Amino acid sequence: MTRARQAATGLLLAVAVLAAWTGLHVFGVFFWQPTQAGLLAAPLIVLALTWLSVGLFITAHDAMHGALAPGRPQLNRVIGAACLLIYAGFWFDALLPKHHAHHRSPGTADDPDFHPDKPGVFWRWYLRFFREYFGWRELAWVAGVSALYILLLRAPLVNVWLFWAGPALLSSLQLFTFGTWLPHRHGDDLLDHHRARSNDLPKWLSLLTCFHFGGYHYEHHTHPHLPWWRLPEARRG
Repeated sequence: MTRARQAATGLLLAVAVLAAWTGLHVFGVFFWQPTQAGLLAAPLIVLALTWLSVGLFITAHDAMHGALAPGRPQLNRVIGAACLLIYAGFWFDALLPKHHAHHRSPGTADDPDFHPDKPGVFWRWYLRFFREYFGWRELAWVAGVSALYILLLRAPLVNVWLFWAGPALLSSLQLFTFGTWLPHRHGDDLLDHHRARSNDLPKWLSLLTCFHFGGYHYEHHTHPHLPWWRLPEARRG
């Protein structure tokens, strides 16, 4: 595939994820009502926003590798930074060196995504993972946006919690489970320096769990230049 075609496809998918997340987010935060139909739809909206939040992070992740728009570093940076800021106030330039450190030393004490002291304890590792990336700056961003929504734009508090805070927290758990814990937890099947495994999932489930970063995580470590939607190709190759 040419760089131009990969960039065009990647940008189209990035716009689709951003547009879908924005539309559902605005509807949920500002227009959802606890009617009978609204209560029935709420779990589906939360699940969709959780998955799309994962998509925002994965889009930014591709941008970190230059895989979103190959050969256009500034465009990668701008879109990646926007996705991370929208997601939870993350700063692209702060996450970039941490992610490359993860690729240099996966599953070791030098890996910021790893818990060298408790590599077999899910919740301890998740809390360390969460604290590594969500700090005071991110908390200030979330608090500021929440105040804007509730105090100035008159969004109901329950809507903000249900359709913004809830999907953000659930997506962090989804990203950790399928993109870090399952691929990188220690075991006899980690056979080389990538210390990564792919999960044996059907393509549709791999897409739903973590935009292929669970089902094809080893392929990502061996082919970091491939965007999420091309990872199945690496296994076929």
